[in-house]
Amino acid sequence: MLCPSFKQFASTGTSDSLKDDDDLTVAEQLQKANRNLKWNHNGIQINGDIAVSSRPTKREADPCVLHGCTWLKDTDGKVYVPYVIANHYFSQELDLIKRAMDSFSSSTCIRFIPRTNQTDYLYIQSLEGCFSSVGRRGNGQMVSLSRRGCIYLGTVQHELLHALGFNHEHCRSDRDQHIKVLLENVIPGREYNFNKFNTLNEETPYDYDSVMHYGRLAFSKDNVSPTMMATHSSNAVFGTATQMSQNDVDRINLLYCSKYHQNNSRQKGTRRKGRIQEKCR
Repeated sequence: MLCPSFKQFASTGTSDSLKDDDDLTVAEQLQKANRNLKWNHNGIQINGDIAVSSRPTKREADPCVLHGCTWLKDTDGKVYVPYVIANHYFSQELDLIKRAMDSFSSSTCIRFIPRTNQTDYLYIQSLEGCFSSVGRRGNGQMVSLSRRGCIYLGTVQHELLHALGFNHEHCRSDRDQHIKVLLENVIPGREYNFNKFNTLNEETPYDYDSVMHYGRLAFSKDNVSPTMMATHSSNAVFGTATQMSQNDVDRINLLYCSKYHQNNSRQKGTRRKGRIQEKCR
């Protein structure tokens, strides 16, 4: 169950050209928007909806939150994430993007703020498809929210969660206990979308309802054969989120907002342990 303050933001896209997509889940919106997405954009490799630099880097790929890719906490306990939004969005689209940003501040310590002179910031623009890097990458980092298919509450939340350092739910380290990946049904060459990572799960349960979980037909070679199925039941439903789940909110609070993390934010490589705190501020 979501915090009451979240429900006021549960709206969908605003552009008339996008109204046919209103009833799609976030996973379906992402796949539709990214179906013609090129794998390389100005030296940035796009894997699904995640931007990965193809240039040399010293950063650990995952979990990057243990190696400096989180956004920094201010002395007031808030985490301010500066952003710049390109000037090619209509006012209703800008309003939707900002509503998605406000949904974070209503239940977490995250505050998305317009950039003034900060070095690190999100540069939100309408490129081809929906994608973002995972975590803070330094300087102005791209977050693509295409006007053709990405301007929805849950889809914007999904890409902002990537920017905060969160990966896909079906790629977390313990996923094999909860889903079975059927690579034989995946579009050839797209198997990387199901790579499993050594993620920092923050002692939270696997969440079929996470906005970061793809659906059973994700990257299906014929859009009929499932690429994932739940281990406990072949008929279990997942990947149907239209906005952040309570677990998504809890993980933000654990990673960024809990007292434990505040006291240990400068100890690199220290695995966090702790209970869920401050679910609904």
